[in-house]
Amino acid sequence: QVQLVESGGGLVQAGGSLRLSCAASGSIFMINDMGWYRQPPGKQRELVAAITSGGSTNYAASVKGRFTISRDNVKNTMYLHMNSLKPEDTAVYYCNAEVRSSPWRVNNYWGQGTQVTVSS
Repeated sequence: QVQLVESGGGLVQAGGSLRLSCAASGSIFMINDMGWYRQPPGKQRELVAAITSGGSTNYAASVKGRFTISRDNVKNTMYLHMNSLKPEDTAVYYCNAEVRSSPWRVNNYWGQGTQVTVSS
């Protein structure tokens, strides 16, 4: 089994910054793609940013230029640096990772989510 533990969420004023972390633990052979998703109140989950094991990234248009996704493959940890936060960034942010736990098994995992609230 693999666990994803998120941290770093909280309350921040508009224009502020926040860094989210996602630490993977358990039976990990390697982690393939990772990504951050968010779900605003009353809306569907959406992809915020994704990063491959090699470091290639892509971003939702709404966050491009403000957010930066990164990962530390030694620590099995992914980060989301959020700058110039807006009230519309308010959401539960979820970590997602495709994890190979053995040469014969690969699964997709989700973190429990961390609340980010941006006040105006």
